[in-house]
Amino acid sequence: MTAHRPFFAFSILGLTLLLGAGAAHAQERIGATSTTFRWVGPNDKVVVDRYDDPKVENAACYISRAETGGISGAVGLAEDPSRFSIACRAVGPLRIVGKINESDDGEVVFSERTSAVFKSLQVTRFHDKTKNVLVYLVTSTKVIEGSPFNSISVVPLNQ
Repeated sequence: MTAHRPFFAFSILGLTLLLGAGAAHAQERIGATSTTFRWVGPNDKVVVDRYDDPKVENAACYISRAETGGISGAVGLAEDPSRFSIACRAVGPLRIVGKINESDDGEVVFSERTSAVFKSLQVTRFHDKTKNVLVYLVTSTKVIEGSPFNSISVVPLNQ
C-alpha cells in the first residue's frame, strides 16, 4: 500500500497543475471576439484584458492577445501565440503609491501564464526620467527561449 503513495501524491500534484493552468487572467476581461471557428471546444479568440499598475494609481494597461481554443484550450493545455498589443493610459490623476524600480532592467508589473507550465505574458515598467514618462513593455517569456514579439506604450507622468 505504501508503494502507491508516491504515485498517488504525484498524480494529485499533476492534476492540481492541470486544473490551475490555463489562459492568463487579467484583473478584468474587457471583451473578446472569435477569430477561428472550432467544431469542438471554444473558438480561437482575440481577448482584451485590463491590468492596473499596482504602484501607479490610475495607470491602466489594456492588452489584446490571441487565445487558443479547441479541446486543448478548454482544458488549459494550449499554448497561446506570442502576439499582443498594449495601450496604457492615465485614467485619472496619476499618483505613485509605491517605490518604482529605477534600474535599466525595469520592474515586472504583471506576469500571467499563457500555457500550462512553461510560458507567460509579462509587462515590465521603465521610468524615462529625462522625458518623465513611464514606458510599459509587454513580452512573452519561456523557460528555455522567449519570443521577439513585443509591444510598448508610454504614459506621461505630468499632464
